[in-house]
Amino acid sequence: MPDDAAAATAAPASADRAPGHRVPEDAGTASLGIVDSLVQLSFLVQGVLAKAAAEHGLSVVQLRLFGVLRDRQPGMQALAQHLGLDKSSMTGLVDRAERRGLVRRTTSPHDGRAVLVSLTEEGQRLARAGAADVGRRIEELTAALDGGQRDELARLASALLAGATEL
Repeated sequence: MPDDAAAATAAPASADRAPGHRVPEDAGTASLGIVDSLVQLSFLVQGVLAKAAAEHGLSVVQLRLFGVLRDRQPGMQALAQHLGLDKSSMTGLVDRAERRGLVRRTTSPHDGRAVLVSLTEEGQRLARAGAADVGRRIEELTAALDGGQRDELARLASALLAGATEL
């Protein structure tokens, strides 16, 4: 088994660093390789999302739902596609959030058969608080990078996302 594939299942590396610690570009840090680096970064970011969601009484999927709904009112089908969920899972997710008074369903003005989902005022408050918490945690996670490194990481991640297709 190649080193990248074997280490991809290992526990994520710790993000705990002394405040203000910077990783210079030529620090000699051994590269984990593209597979391990991205997989372990994914684990780390998922951990950040899980902690932020839990602090607000949400699951990671609910946090993602609120992130999508912050600035749009999609139909159920578009929402399910965006979150990668099947119809029954999407319906259950929206049902639970609706019972908590966090989302509402309305009939589409363009198609009476379609249902749009939007955040209630309480849902908007929770979405803003969750986004702020995630933002703070990601800022802390990337604090070891200098401004140029952070900009480069954002640029590279954006390029990957722009070119991504469903797998």
